[in-house]
Amino acid sequence: MELTFYGADKEVTGSCHCLTVNGKHILIDCGLQQGADETDNSRFPFYANLVDYVIITHAHIDHSGRLPLLVKQGFQGEILTTS
Repeated sequence: MELTFYGADKEVTGSCHCLTVNGKHILIDCGLQQGADETDNSRFPFYANLVDYVIITHAHIDHSGRLPLLVKQGFQGEILTTS
């Protein structure tokens, strides 16, 4: 098991973490970076087509705002959300 932090590790915005378990890549949130220190929101530091699942914890833009970009860049897995 491995947990990688791609966003919201030193700030509140841009939540995006990858949990790798038994070779499956599970993205937890796919949030938009906001504010003066925002990074380039048009790229991911990983290949979208290698992600198997996305879990969105809640619908705030800093947790779900880059989902359309993830799909555009090749994600074809399952998206799980809260109800």
